[in-house]
Amino acid sequence: MKIIIDNKIPYIKEAVQRIADEVVYAPGKDFTPELVRDADALIVRTRTHCNRDLLEGSRVKFIATATIGFDHIDTEYCKQAGIEWTNAPGCNSASVAQYIQSSLLVWKSVRNKRLNELTIGIIGVGNVGSKVAKVAQDFGMRVLLNDLPREEKEGAERFSSLEKIAEECDIITFHVPLYKEGKYKTFHLADEVFFQSLKRKPVIINTSRGEVIQTDALLKALNSRMISDAIIDVWEHEPEINRDLLEKTFIGTPHIAGYSADGKANATRMSLDAICKFFQIKGDYEINAPAPVSPIIHAKNHEEAVLQMYNPTEDSNRLKNQLLEEEIIDASTYELAVSEPLPDEPHPLPQIAPHLVSRFYQERNGLYTRSTIDRGIQSHIESLAERWSNEFNRSDIRNLAILVIDIPTNQVVA
Repeated sequence: MKIIIDNKIPYIKEAVQRIADEVVYAPGKDFTPELVRDADALIVRTRTHCNRDLLEGSRVKFIATATIGFDHIDTEYCKQAGIEWTNAPGCNSASVAQYIQSSLLVWKSVRNKRLNELTIGIIGVGNVGSKVAKVAQDFGMRVLLNDLPREEKEGAERFSSLEKIAEECDIITFHVPLYKEGKYKTFHLADEVFFQSLKRKPVIINTSRGEVIQTDALLKALNSRMISDAIIDVWEHEPEINRDLLEKTFIGTPHIAGYSADGKANATRMSLDAICKFFQIKGDYEINAPAPVSPIIHAKNHEEAVLQMYNPTEDSNRLKNQLLEEEIIDASTYELAVSEPLPDEPHPLPQIAPHLVSRFYQERNGLYTRSTIDRGIQSHIESLAERWSNEFNRSDIRNLAILVIDIPTNQVVA
């Protein structure tokens, strides 16, 4: 049996040698009709478009894509040609959920938000969306779910309409497959009409497919403040990345949300298992992700531990820096694009006077310090600040400061 494999698929070489007589590795974009003509099976990623142009006249009987999405496979042609195919649903669901978890922690720290006071709308509640819902529930968030196929099968009780999500959610995250037409069409699901219907200037997160969100409409929503922030991992017209959008994202990454060692190992294993099942081969192999370099994490709290495992701002800043190095943007634009990173280690702070305590933590860590802050006055003005901040947020005013000085002593008391 001959198998052609995308050369970026990891952890596969030793295992596939146990089931195939001949293996050829090639870049995903370089699969040609000549290359696949005498192959029995293909193992691909999204870069390889498996359609009539590639497959006609070949002896390919089976295609395994080591990805969740399968919009790069012409399923109708495969059906006509008698070619079976499979994807890897859920292979990287835990990784994407971790990306969302870390991104929310970064966002709430930079924007000074309390997640347990916010509502999140999850559009698409499959393998990934279900895990994201669990993350949100663990944060104490109110969770609204939208999944039309599941709603039709299970009833409407657990699910919300897009209209309700647009009206009530502070964060909206997309986890749907890309369907370009049909009853469950998701192509440009978030278009200009969708953004105009939003009521709470939410954060928009997309880790599904770039074409689920209309790029021009998203840019317009950011520029007109219909949405407060965008966290984008997938882009229309990949591998091209819209540079205007990247500059304006809170976090922008190059389709790596699910690209963890575990996710890649799961996808590789699922692809080989599917080939063995189709060709009725007994697979004698093991595929495991390598152990982490530092298996033990030392952290002061759970949030710090999560961000030590993965902090998406590092990938985001690296991508934005590429634009600077390629002279696509200038230095000042780059500085603006990365001007709001989270500190590497968020400080475990009390709720009282957090900025002051943060400064003590950084400058006088381990030392006994007495401040002039009056706890009662501090608590009172923080309540006032929170109430007025909520009022000002409606007008998109995001910053508020209060300073209370005791005149006789000339000391700051709050």
